[in-house]
Amino acid sequence: MTDLTINTPLVRRILTDFIHSEITRVGLQRALVGLSGGVDSALSCYLAAEALGAENVLAVCMPYKTSSPDSLEHAQLVIGALGVQSVTVPITDMADGLIKQYQDMDKVRLGNILARMRMIVLYDQSAVFNGLVVGTSNKTEILLGYSTLYGDSACAINPLGDLYKTQLRQLAKAVGIPQVILDKPPTADLWAGQTDEGELGFTYAEVDRLLYLLVDERYTPEECVQAGFEQKFVGAVVERMRRSHFKRILPPVAKLSQRTMGYDFLYLRDWGT
Repeated sequence: MTDLTINTPLVRRILTDFIHSEITRVGLQRALVGLSGGVDSALSCYLAAEALGAENVLAVCMPYKTSSPDSLEHAQLVIGALGVQSVTVPITDMADGLIKQYQDMDKVRLGNILARMRMIVLYDQSAVFNGLVVGTSNKTEILLGYSTLYGDSACAINPLGDLYKTQLRQLAKAVGIPQVILDKPPTADLWAGQTDEGELGFTYAEVDRLLYLLVDERYTPEECVQAGFEQKFVGAVVERMRRSHFKRILPPVAKLSQRTMGYDFLYLRDWGT
C-alpha cells in the first residue's frame, strides 16, 4: 500500500517559513486568504497567521446566495480561533449581474463565474490591505485540474500545492483546525449539495494513492494497473491530468528572441538582488 504519511512538525515549519520568506522578500508583511469554511482555506489561514502574526492576515469571506450557512459559521470558527482580521463581501449582486443575462446557464458556468468573482474581490482587498494572496489549492486538485483558471487557482504564493488532500488533512489536524471542519465533506460550495468527490466520481483517498504512483514514483499507467488499480480508473485519471495540463503552466509564449520568458529567461524572482 502507498504510504502518504507526512512528518507534520517538519512540514509545518517548512510551510510557515515559505510563507514568511516569500512575502517578506518582496517587501510586504501581510497576507490574504479567501476563507470558505473548508479545510484547505482554513489550513492556509492557520499557516499564514503562524508565519506572519494574526494581525497581518486578512480572512476574506465571499458568500453567494446559495452558499451553505455552515460555510460562514465554520469560517468564523477559524477567524475566532486565530484572531486574524476579517471582512465579509457578498458576491450575489455582482455575480447575478452576469448570470441573469443567460437563461441556459449550467452549473459549471455558474461555478466558474462565482470562483472568478471571488478572486476579483480577493485581489481588490489585497490592494487595500497591502498584502499577497495566499492560495488554497492542494496537489490533488492541481493535478486533476479541479479548479477554475483565474478563479480559485489564482494566487501569489501557494503553501499547499505540494500536499495531496490526504496529507493536507494530516497537517490540518496537527495544527488544530476545528473537528467540525475536518469532518465535513470537501466542497467548493458553488451550488447546493455540491461536493468535490461527488463531482469527481471517486474519493480523494483513492485518487491520492494513484497520483502518488503516477507523479512521485513515475509509474506508467500500465504499472499502476499491475499494482492493483482498475484500468478504467487509471485511464480516467490520466486523461484528466492530460486535459488539464494548461492550468498548471503559464501561458506559452511564441518564441521570437534569444531570451524568451518561460524558455530561456528562467531566473528566480529575486534575480539581481
